[in-house]
Amino acid sequence: MRNRPCLVAAVVLCAASAFAQQIPTLRLTLDDAQARAVAASHRLAEARAREAAAAAVVLARGAADRPIVTASAGYTRTNHVVEFTVPGPTGQPRVLYPDVPDNYRTRLDLQWPIYTGGRVDALERAARAEAAAAAAEVEVAQADLRLEVARAFWAVVTGRAAVDVLAQGVARAQGHVADVRERFAAGLVPPNEIASADAQESRARMLLIEAGNQRDVALADLALLTGLDAAQPIEPAATLAPPADAPAVDTLLASAREQRQERRAMERRIDAFDQQQLAVAAGRRPSIAVAGGVDYARPNTRIFPRADQWQDSWEIGVGVTWSVWDGGRTAADTAAAVALASAARQRLAEFDSMLGVEVRKRTLDISSGRAVVAAADAAIRASTEARRVVAERYAAGVATQTELLDAELALLQSQLDRTRALANVRLAEARLARATGR
Repeated sequence: MRNRPCLVAAVVLCAASAFAQQIPTLRLTLDDAQARAVAASHRLAEARAREAAAAAVVLARGAADRPIVTASAGYTRTNHVVEFTVPGPTGQPRVLYPDVPDNYRTRLDLQWPIYTGGRVDALERAARAEAAAAAAEVEVAQADLRLEVARAFWAVVTGRAAVDVLAQGVARAQGHVADVRERFAAGLVPPNEIASADAQESRARMLLIEAGNQRDVALADLALLTGLDAAQPIEPAATLAPPADAPAVDTLLASAREQRQERRAMERRIDAFDQQQLAVAAGRRPSIAVAGGVDYARPNTRIFPRADQWQDSWEIGVGVTWSVWDGGRTAADTAAAVALASAARQRLAEFDSMLGVEVRKRTLDISSGRAVVAAADAAIRASTEARRVVAERYAAGVATQTELLDAELALLQSQLDRTRALANVRLAEARLARATGR
């Protein structure tokens, strides 16, 4: 009975392991990962909601110059009063003010602004510009998300490649340990050679464990971004191929100025501030509105003499409102709108000045990355040849174990350097695509 909890735990762990092994591995290309991230992102959902809110504001601003019709109804109970009567033409008393304690009233009211000095139109144009800026910000959020997914994706590819390289290094180190032990048994090497080989093999295993952990962390980030379960096995369908040549900087810069959604959002917000300035300035001009209504009440107070019966009445008129003096409020609001528009223009100018630098930096990153990859390829060829020569000399007994370990370490380091260089170039390409708005 004491071993029952342990047995249950073992059964649970085995079942979980078997379940995890049943989950099929999902192969993802970079485009697939980015598409999944766009569909699963809460950040993008928030940006789309803001876009929908901005579009609703446009509809609200556009409806401001349309007539408003309201209906109302009410009941009022009043105290009893002494009826006011006068003699009628036939001698019968005529009631001019009857005692009607139950009062019912219904009204259909009309309000229609027919001239606002351009304020309503300016506010509608400002709302449309703000909606366009919100739509551009959705594209900005998508571009940022695609870059983040690309960073995680290439981190996974890099981690997998590094694990493969280090696994080969561990296998070579273990083979070297076995060879050294055989040589020691034959009396060809001293005991310290075994310790050195064990130390080299332990260091290779340590690097392999670290690389595996980095790969798993990158997989967790990629799963989070793409909306997948953390237990879902993912296999990136990509390789660290040599990079291609980067386009000319001038071509990329022209493309960036046309396609960067941040720039488009800034331009639309400048338009919105300009229109808000016009809307505020329109407060100095008069506004004209048509007002009217129809009453159907019992009794109808507009009809004399009062009668305890349902009667209708109506009115219609035109009103003019002109703010002759507002204590400087309009001037202050106009100055604030002008300052906001000026600040937005300065932000756009700064963005344009930094855009060229950013594109040039990303282009230089790709160019330098290609050079680093070429150098790493040359280092791998040289390290492979050096290891081969040292291994032959070691087998012939004319080279020491230290020289062989140094050659192994140099080959391993050159392979890792090439893996990191290829990953850096892929990430630089993703950053260049983000900088140019692609």
